[in-house]
Amino acid sequence: MSNVTRMPVVFVSHGSPTLAFDDVPARDFLVRLGSKLPRPQAILCISAHWEAAIPSVTGSDAPSTIHDFYGFPQALYDLRYDAPGDPALAARVVKLLEDGGHNAMINSDRGLDHGVWSPLILTYPQSGIPVVQLSLVHHRSPADHVALGRLLAPLRDEGILILGSGGAVHNLRALDWNNRSGITEWAGAFDQWLTDHITAGDIAALSDYRAQAPHAGVAHPSEDHILPLFVALGAAAGAAPSVQGTQLHRSFTFGSLSMSSYGWGI
Repeated sequence: MSNVTRMPVVFVSHGSPTLAFDDVPARDFLVRLGSKLPRPQAILCISAHWEAAIPSVTGSDAPSTIHDFYGFPQALYDLRYDAPGDPALAARVVKLLEDGGHNAMINSDRGLDHGVWSPLILTYPQSGIPVVQLSLVHHRSPADHVALGRLLAPLRDEGILILGSGGAVHNLRALDWNNRSGITEWAGAFDQWLTDHITAGDIAALSDYRAQAPHAGVAHPSEDHILPLFVALGAAAGAAPSVQGTQLHRSFTFGSLSMSSYGWGI
């Protein structure tokens, strides 16, 4: 593996399912992102939209495109992201997790949800790069997901891009549909706290964000959209107690939906 480029770790906020069509800065960022990264041999994506009782990995060699939303224009349901799967990578992920003391499983029936294909259809369109999805774990803490991510760190030296996909701020009930460019005060404050601690590499404070960050309960009424960030943190840190990240993009839609994205090793 000495000739394989060490891959970065990335977390993106994927926003609305309509991102593929929306004329917003986050879409432009994702379109450019692939050219700024080394080309991966495969992508392991952790999305906000799959939680399971134990860590689960897609094992199909041709995963389907899951349209896990309703009430959107038909054009969105017509989109397909026909990336191949990678059963060998799925087995490798399960082994890393099992070697770390977790029960883990391959799910050969599940496809890729919009947390995976919505950003990737912009960043790696028609690329042929294999994609495997790893679930979050029900009722497990941010620190637990950091620990899970640490076990995945060896994949970076095997040409695998580890991509967390969720939302830096995600409260759909607080969206201001008439606010196309402004930033709600509480959302901006939480987003800034998150960025400050990611750039400082403070995994301990980030893992305790619910107690330490301003407006945390409003920014994330549930934790599903921030948990992929913690898997990414762990994968970026490996065995190290801390790891400094970089903010790759910052914008907001509908006042409070942060589209902040971060990278490690870029």
